[in-house]
Formats: sequence, structure tokens, C-alpha cells
Amino acid sequence: MLRINDVFELGQDRYRILALAGQHAIWINIDSDKSWPEVVTTIQIEHWIFDETLRRTEDPYQELASLSVERGSKSQIIRDQRYELIAPLLADEEVFYRRGRGRLVQSRSDETGKPRKSLYKNLRQYWQRGTMPNALLPDYWKSGGRGQKKISKKKLGRPRKISPGTGITVDSSIEKMFRLVLDRHYVNDKGHSLPYAHRRFIDMFEAANPNVRPEDYPTLDQIRYFYRREYGNADRIRLRANKISYQKDIRPLIGTATTGVLGPGSRYEIDATIADIYLLSADRQRIIGRPTLYVVVDVFSRMVAGFYVGLENPSYVTAMHALATSMLDKTELCGHYGFEITPEQWPTVGIPDAILADRGELLGHQIESLEKAFAVRIENTPPYRGDAKGIVERYFRTLQAEFKPFAPGVVTGSRVRKQGGKDYRLDATLTMDDFTRIMLASILHRNQNAILPKYDRNSDMPSDMALTPLNIWNWGIKNRTGRLRAASEEALRIALLPRQKAYLSDLGVSCFGAYYTSKELLASGWLHRNGEHRVTNLYAAYDPAVADNIYLFPEEGSSEYWVCYLTDRSRQYRDKTMWELWASQEQQRQAASSAQVAETTSKRNLENLISQTIKDAERSRPSGFKQSKAEKVRGIRDNRKQERDTQRAEQKKVRQPDSNTTKSDVTYLHGKPDDGSFPDFLDDLFGDDE
Repeated sequence: MLRINDVFELGQDRYRILALAGQHAIWINIDSDKSWPEVVTTIQIEHWIFDETLRRTEDPYQELASLSVERGSKSQIIRDQRYELIAPLLADEEVFYRRGRGRLVQSRSDETGKPRKSLYKNLRQYWQRGTMPNALLPDYWKSGGRGQKKISKKKLGRPRKISPGTGITVDSSIEKMFRLVLDRHYVNDKGHSLPYAHRRFIDMFEAANPNVRPEDYPTLDQIRYFYRREYGNADRIRLRANKISYQKDIRPLIGTATTGVLGPGSRYEIDATIADIYLLSADRQRIIGRPTLYVVVDVFSRMVAGFYVGLENPSYVTAMHALATSMLDKTELCGHYGFEITPEQWPTVGIPDAILADRGELLGHQIESLEKAFAVRIENTPPYRGDAKGIVERYFRTLQAEFKPFAPGVVTGSRVRKQGGKDYRLDATLTMDDFTRIMLASILHRNQNAILPKYDRNSDMPSDMALTPLNIWNWGIKNRTGRLRAASEEALRIALLPRQKAYLSDLGVSCFGAYYTSKELLASGWLHRNGEHRVTNLYAAYDPAVADNIYLFPEEGSSEYWVCYLTDRSRQYRDKTMWELWASQEQQRQAASSAQVAETTSKRNLENLISQTIKDAERSRPSGFKQSKAEKVRGIRDNRKQERDTQRAEQKKVRQPDSNTTKSDVTYLHGKPDDGSFPDFLDDLFGDDE
């Protein structure tokens, strides 16, 4: 079916349908500047179509139909004048035919005083460009050669009036220098200015062109013109920015995190920050610094699934604490801080499909137990790409905004105080329990009542549903695929505990330098000292808050575990936490290290004494004996007895009381007792044998 204004391609030419008259059509070649309307039969057009020599093609002037022309502009005035000039001609069908077109044009020329050449030109432009008033717009977009490189032997641009010299034309060699200098000093993330790059260009140009006067050197405006012409705006922004900063803060945002999830529990995001507030100790006597805040957020509903507030640094251990909170029931936790809720008010109980976290926290063998036991997919963000977890990153600002305007001790800019200023750290008032209660209240408010005005609603979401995280979660559970999976609370708790390599020894299983044992371990025979090779590659899970026991996994890849308790050898760590155990061991190492210097000095003095004594003895030893070797050996027993008697006589003399001392008189109440001294059995026990 043929339609007016359809464009067809026949060979190398394109034709536009101008009119339809029964079995005939009138079209015009839109690629020739000398073409006029031609009559062709519809049967011939169909024949060309069936032979595949004629096919529809895109209209090259279709954008003119939607082009908005500024009212009162020169383009609008010229367009309207041209259309008004040829409008009477277009009303007569004879204008399509050669025999009538000349008469009509001549008559209109005589009437308006315009030359026939102008009328013919306007008619052809009107037909070729779509038979609409905008087809008569002037081609101002072609003026000036925008985007085209201008070549001239004469210096282009405005002549100088104040600056000396005439300047120089930028040729290919200068453009090459421009590009080298820009790439090296400006189009990168070094932060140099364009004048700096121009000065580096002058150094290069001066060395290559010693005969050019300084006042004729290429100017800053010339290198700026080259830069804007050769580097697109998007390239200028991208190349001038740091690669990480560009990806995180500058690049266009064309996607949304919600499109990558199927429903509630499809993906959790977890991240940590140091809260912007200083806290006091429980007795409110000491400033303890800023707490660590972990937040776990469901991507689909934006609901906070779990959190952690404490003084431990961001690590796998604290991340697991936050994840455990996100997967377990929170009613008891809320009750501890005075908030009575039902499970339906915080329904994030179960294991998600995927967890997105930083590389440092959930990367490595520690998280493998959660992956293997519960089929959780762990996703890690690239380095320095906080925008990859944009939802949880935004929640840090949202949650802290709830208390910042009111709480004392909030971090406010720099700690450098001006004269008369105040140190905000000294304003600390809240304890850890106070701050945790505030955070928990903020999370409950966000989950249940906070409206998300920028949430990208799915097409099937009801328009009358308030976009709160709890409403979105409940709607997703009913209408989408709920991805949370149930699991045993104890099994989940063990799976989330950090792991540590354990070693078998005669004293028990060693973990962090402490020794543990269990009835299963004793029954296995692994601790018996029978010389057999012991099992290796054992791992144990541990709770950082309890050092009294660990959970030993006897088989690699199995979820079976043995609960092992501290042995008497490690009784010093009972009723302590793992953090206290590590701190105690660190103090012991420091004390041993400090004593090592004194031990080394004493050991060196001992060795020197032994060596000197041996040397003195060797010098005092007679050079030869009158007795034979056999006589020397046979006389050892007699020599020993003689020497011992001498020693006893000397000891008796030393220990004998002084005879000059007056003895006190002793009065016995019941008579003098017998001598109670022990008999001397040394000779009978040991004798004189060697």
C-alpha cells in the first residue's frame, strides 16, 4: 500500500511519493538538485517491489517534522516567507506537471516580483524534504563548517590589537605537540591546569623552533581551541577524573539495584562505618570513642534486616555478628532494649540467596562454611567502589541523620579548634546501650513507617500501596518469589562463627595457644601417645565472646562438630572472652620479650664463667701423675672417701656453735626429752660406689 510521503530506494536514488491519482503516483528524486515530479504507474511500482529492486527506506528529513523553531527567529521568518510565496502554487495540482508548472510559476513571479528561479528552488525543496512548512527552513546548521578542520596558510582568527606579534598558524607539527602535551600533562588525573600544560608546550615548541619570536608562540587560546575540538565533552570529563572516582561518583547512572533482584531475600548488602558520635563508658566516667556500626539491608524492599553496634573494628567476626542478627528472630533483641514487637513487624528471618559485601570482610576460607552449608552466594565489590553497595551506603547517612541534630558528642567537622572553640569529644553523653537503643528505634521507624519517595516501583505494584519497606516486603512475599530459606538456629549460629586452624598435641587440641579436649576427642584415640601419626587439617569454630569452648570439626567438609572445653593446663583463660585471651597472650609475649634481654645477658655471663673456670682448672692441673692409669682408676673410691671426710670436717667446723657464747638455761616441765634428731643414713643409702 502506497502512502504520501513514503520514501523508496530505486538503485542509487531515493524517491518521495507526492500524490496518488488512481492508477498513477507522482514522486520526486530527493537526491538530485535538478529533479522535478514524475508520474509513474502503481503497477510499475508493484513490479519493482516484487523484483526486489524497489524497497522502502528511512526518510532522511524526518527530524524536520518534530523540529521546534524559536518564535521570531530569523529561521522562522524565512520559512514563513518561503511558504507564503509558494502556497498558492501548491493549491493547484497542475504544479506537478511540466506543462502547467511553468505557467503557474510565471504568473506568481509577475504577481510577487520574485524571480522564477527562487520559486522553483523553494518548490523543489518543499517536495524533497517532506511537503511541510519546516521543509523550507534555511540550512544554517551547515554554516561555519562546525566540526570541520579549517586549513589556511594565513593566520586565522581575530587580529591582535594590544598584544605584540601576529601569531602563528597551527599546522600538523604544532597539533602533534599540542596532543603530546595535553595527554602528558592535562588529559589525566594529575590535576594540572591548562595554563601549566601550555607552559610545558612552550618549552617543547621553543626547542623545536628556535627562530620563532616569543610573541608569536601559539597562545593559550589556540591550545584550548584544539583541546575542545579534538576531545569530546564526555572524554574530557572521563580522562580528567581519577578512574575510581569516575566510576564511583561521576559516571552516568543508567541502572538501578532493584532490577537485579527477584524478590525479598534475593540479595542482602552489608557494610560498616564508624559512627559520627563519641560515647561514654557504662559508668559514664570515661570517653570510649566512636562505635562501629554494621547494617544489613535487603535490596528489594530496602528493609534493614540486621545490624551491629560495638567497639570491635570492622572484620569478619563483627560482620558475622551482623549477619546472624539479620537471619534470626529479632523479637528478643528488641525486648532487651524495651521495644515490644511481633515477628510480623520485622519478618527478615531466614537465609538470603546472596550477600554483597566488601572484599576484605567476606573474602576467603572463613565464609566457605556458610556458602557450602546453606548455598549462599557471596558477592564481593571491586576495590574502592562503595557505589556498588549504594543502598546500604545511603542508609548510613539516613540512620545517623536521626540523632545528629540532637545528640551531644556528634562529630562536627575538624577537631582543630579556633580560639574559643569547643572540642566535641568532651560533649560525649550517651553510653553504648543508649546509642544502640537509638539505632534500634531508628531502624524500626525506617522499616515500618518511612516512605521511600525515590523507590523505583515495578509496573505490577499497586499504585495505592504506600512505599514503606515493610509494605514492599509483604507485597514481594505474596506476589514475587520470596527467597529467604529456613534453617536451624543453632546450625546457622555455628556456620556464622569464624574458623581457626587447630592442631593436635599430647596436651589436647590447640587453638590460639590454649588447649581443649572433649569426650569424643578422648574416645577417638587422637590424643594417645603411642607414636602414631595424628590427624591434621582440623578446623574449629569459635565464639569471640566465649573462650571456654570451641567447636571442632573432625571431618573436612562435614557439618558435624565436637564441643571442646578448656583443659586444666589452660585454666587461666576460663570465664574469659577470646579478646581477653588474645590480650593476655599479647601481654605475656611482651613480658617474655622484655625479660629476654636480661636472660640473654645472664646466660652470656654464665657461659663466660664456665669457660673461665675450665681454663683456670686446666692451668692448675699438674702436667703429669706419678701413678699409672690403672692405679689412678683404682684409687677413685679411696680418693672420694678422703675428700668427703675433708668436706664434712670443714662443714662441721663452720656449723659448730661458738663456744664463747653463753648458753641460756632451759627448764623442762616434764623432764628432758630424748634426742629427736634424724639418723644419718647417707652412707648406707649411697655408699662409696661410683
